[in-house]
Amino acid sequence: MSKTSNLVSALVIACTVALAAPVVALAATGPAPAAVQGHKKHQAKLEAKADKTRVKVGEETKIKGSFADLGGQESVTGGEPVIVQRLQAGVWVDLTTGTCRPNGNFVFSLSFSVRASLSLRVYHPETDLYVGVVSNVIGLVVI
Repeated sequence: MSKTSNLVSALVIACTVALAAPVVALAATGPAPAAVQGHKKHQAKLEAKADKTRVKVGEETKIKGSFADLGGQESVTGGEPVIVQRLQAGVWVDLTTGTCRPNGNFVFSLSFSVRASLSLRVYHPETDLYVGVVSNVIGLVVI
């Protein structure tokens, strides 16, 4: 090999070692302590029900429910996002969004323009404080 090839090879090896050293050092130290990783997300419970199980086209019905912290360490301070979803062709599709009241309760007013048998649920997406959770499935017939 020529002097130039040897020099380039040595340079490539030196750069590789320099870049790999911090990664190897980080891997050797193990995972960061829990205080550095952040707090564990809370488990929650989401319950929902419809005022009526059968409504006419265009008639309003309410979906009422509650969001509760299962950890018991903190009370719900309100403002947690909740989303009403409809099962459509095997996929949950968002219908409307809102937030919980300070006591964890929520109410949605819905009406539908077509006749159908609907499966609805309420979904709370994962946040900084809580894991994602879904309610029971609510059956609603629009006649």
